[in-house]
Amino acid sequence: MSDWKKLTCHCGAVELRVKLKDGLNTAQRCNCSFCRRRGAIAATTEYPSGVEVVKGADSLTLYTWGTGAAKHYFCATCGIYTHHRRRSNPNEYSINVAALEGVDPAELGPIKWSDGVNHVSDR
Repeated sequence: MSDWKKLTCHCGAVELRVKLKDGLNTAQRCNCSFCRRRGAIAATTEYPSGVEVVKGADSLTLYTWGTGAAKHYFCATCGIYTHHRRRSNPNEYSINVAALEGVDPAELGPIKWSDGVNHVSDR
């Protein structure tokens, strides 16, 4: 899965081209206060050019909090999380696996969890 993939929000206002770092092998969930509420499966993109906004840059909304290192992007119309700049490594982005064209998260099997509650940046 190292080829470019299409990622869209629900309403179609936002479309990204993404290149995953190691296919869906990096897919994981996080238990931090934000991610556990969001419930998305995230996968790591190649950096710096692993995320390209094809359309809808003006429809993306940014959410950040705490240290401000993580930058979470959503469609302002439908609210779907598309991607984020990672707090653990600001040189990486993660994308919403469920928003990838042709991917059914139910078929992925068990997904690894990362411990965002005890994040290394908080020590």
